[in-house]
Amino acid sequence: MNRLVKGRVLKNRRTKELVPNLKPGDIALIAHEDLDEIAANTLIEAKVKAVLNVKKSCTGKYPNPGPLNLVQKGVPLIDCINEDIWEAVNNGDEITIIGSTIYTSSGAFLAQGKLLNVQTVKAALKKAKENFNPQLESFIKNTIEYANKELEVIFKEIDTSHIKTTFKGKQCLIVVRGQKYKADLQALKSYIREMKPVLIGVDGGADALMENGLKPHLIIGDMDSVSDKALKSGAELVIHAYSNGKAPGIDRIKKLGISNYKVLPTFGTSEDVAMLLAYEKGVELIVAVGTHSNVIDFLEKGRKGMSSTFLVRIKVGSILMDARGVNQLYKQKFRLKYLIAMVSAALIPLVIVLMVSPPAFQFARLLYMRLRLILQV
Repeated sequence: MNRLVKGRVLKNRRTKELVPNLKPGDIALIAHEDLDEIAANTLIEAKVKAVLNVKKSCTGKYPNPGPLNLVQKGVPLIDCINEDIWEAVNNGDEITIIGSTIYTSSGAFLAQGKLLNVQTVKAALKKAKENFNPQLESFIKNTIEYANKELEVIFKEIDTSHIKTTFKGKQCLIVVRGQKYKADLQALKSYIREMKPVLIGVDGGADALMENGLKPHLIIGDMDSVSDKALKSGAELVIHAYSNGKAPGIDRIKKLGISNYKVLPTFGTSEDVAMLLAYEKGVELIVAVGTHSNVIDFLEKGRKGMSSTFLVRIKVGSILMDARGVNQLYKQKFRLKYLIAMVSAALIPLVIVLMVSPPAFQFARLLYMRLRLILQV
């Protein structure tokens, strides 16, 4: 039996720009080839009723887990819809989905797609894993080629004299909204409370900190996925610019009326720059959460290599601790025997007091008799 879904549709070709505008029960219309895990998880968290994708959610180039996450959570994912739907619907329109067919609220046909399920997605992922070696080889070659070109650049000191945040003699925590960042951040709560590290949010990582009741000391990035609230939190703002000085993020900052910001032109990703900045400022330890460090991470971001990340981690490696997956190191499980042992330990001194103290013994006996009367036993 075909599933019936009705709701308001919102569209954006950039999934991360769409998500903040979604409300529970909305239908997301995206154009996201090889839907990545982070994007899929944000759609799940937004509580969408369904996801319509005019691109192929899993092309088979590499095993991207995003589509599987969606369908396992029961969110209908309809793939390969004709691009015509993009012009046929406006943001806020009510639409109806029956199986893999999309209609207007009045019942007029809009488009036909392919409804994915757990079995079809798992089959696609299995095939992608089998065909992954050529993609991996290309990625490695690209990384080595650009690493050779960028080798001289990476070992030059970057000018951080205009950065006011103090790092010298401190530890710092760099937060990126990458895989499992929420769980890892939760696992580090005691570390943050005790060590009070300098808190750096890389773009949306600033919002991740604020969601956990933490105020970032510094926010760095191109400012395309961080909220206005975070930008106005009072943190020092550092806009990551291209090595030629061009910084697209400045326009947004100016529109918000923020004048107190710095521009840092250098190569690499914003998380690379965050690590270099902390390193150059004399930090003692860098703890990283949610950072991108493997082939799948970079392919999901549309990158064909990781030369800058490779070189940066070589440079700062002696003081870098990647906390990715730290939440899985140890998970305490409740055990009944521990509870029994605790209760028994607490009862021992009570029993001793009752045995050696006549008044206490008489009180306990009186209480016992009163309970028998009440319960009539």
